[in-house]
Amino acid sequence: MQKSKVLSPFKPARHKHQECLQSALKAAKQHCDNSGQRLTPLRKRVLELVWENHEPVKAYDILDKLKQDKSSSAPPTVYRALDFLQEQGLVHKIESLNAYVGCGKPDEIHSSQFLICYKCGSVAELDNSEIRKLLQINADKFGFRIDEEMIEIKGHCQECLDEGK
Repeated sequence: MQKSKVLSPFKPARHKHQECLQSALKAAKQHCDNSGQRLTPLRKRVLELVWENHEPVKAYDILDKLKQDKSSSAPPTVYRALDFLQEQGLVHKIESLNAYVGCGKPDEIHSSQFLICYKCGSVAELDNSEIRKLLQINADKFGFRIDEEMIEIKGHCQECLDEGK
């Protein structure tokens, strides 16, 4: 069994982002079709805006972009769309930033460990079973049941470190 998987790596500045976006939208449609859920035009657009780049995006930034699209969306509408996308495992909320990122593997059950770059704001998503196992062992010592696990680690990505040399 593989102990650690990179679910969504840091993206270099010159990667083919349109392919990431199209892949995420295709996976979301497939996931919703398989689970009997509707990926409405608004939910799809919100997902597109989350995947617009590889930095966490705040709900009000999404709302501003929807208004630029001539949409009459209000904050509750955006939050409901984000809640749906989060419930479906299509996006993750980075709690410390109060912002959202697209999920690298929405159809795989996983815990998430996020590496967040202070300088450029990009995020990588990992799933390390050893970390998950260690947390469970320690939670068991207290009779604690883990319902959700997400770890946020802040530092500097390789690209930003290379710029500083």
